[in-house]
Amino acid sequence: MLAIHKNKVREPLEDRVFAGVSYVVLAALAVICLYPLYFVVIASISDPDAVYAGKVILWIQGFTMMGYEKIFQNDMIFRGFFNSVFYTCVGTIINLAVTLPAAYALSRKDLVGRRGIMILFIITMYFSGGMIPTYLLIQNIGLYNKPIVLLLCNALVVYNMIIARSFFEQTIPDELLEAARIDGCGNTHFFVRIVLPLSKTMIAVVALYYAVMHWNSFMQALLYIDDPDWKPLQLVLRDLLISTQAMAQFMQGDESIVMQQKLVNVMQYGIIVVAILPMMVIYPFVQKHFVKGVMIGAVKG
Repeated sequence: MLAIHKNKVREPLEDRVFAGVSYVVLAALAVICLYPLYFVVIASISDPDAVYAGKVILWIQGFTMMGYEKIFQNDMIFRGFFNSVFYTCVGTIINLAVTLPAAYALSRKDLVGRRGIMILFIITMYFSGGMIPTYLLIQNIGLYNKPIVLLLCNALVVYNMIIARSFFEQTIPDELLEAARIDGCGNTHFFVRIVLPLSKTMIAVVALYYAVMHWNSFMQALLYIDDPDWKPLQLVLRDLLISTQAMAQFMQGDESIVMQQKLVNVMQYGIIVVAILPMMVIYPFVQKHFVKGVMIGAVKG
């Protein structure tokens, strides 16, 4: 029998050194990015004394759910959570209903004045009316302290519209529309029955961008919403944190002021976890679409 020896192709030393250094740098960056999140989680379920003393570094110290118990004792937490879910779901639907038709229309080369319309959209990315004029406008048109204000103020984000427009330009050929017209298909029917089913990846990416925007919305709610029943979760958590800090300074009772302050520190970490957990749960389900579509519009815009 003839023994066949296969010579292994060895990578040059420079390539191996470069790969090793790259792995080390990437591992360090991963630790830098992930450790703060890990610390927040373990600090939120650790003993307040250990957190206050700085003993919580890598492991949980004295497991306790005291911080979360204090957070969820407030009924407004559940109301704020429901409001945020409402704003996120309904707001994202409105965003897609406005963004996708606008993007598709601007992607068609036969649209009269397409370039001028696009310039007007782009101008709004660099210039706005400002906080005070916008606040006065919201008051004058009767939207102040109404939940619809949080749904309409950001009904269209130009950056997301440009992503969708670039996708339509690169993915939907003119020949497809011409073939559809031969079969008696109009623009609206073509957009709904053909374009949208072919654009699921892009729609998932844009929907994720809008959903994260609505879930993290804070400043607009702070400016335009005073009714506690319509405040989103982010604003409810802020109010809870402020009230708890004030309680720690002035409240006298079974627990000392120092213990109250320690509990406030743990609650801060718990509030962060409560705020980001829904997005962390949703992201894995859209990750494959996000990875495919995140570069949409990077080559041609």
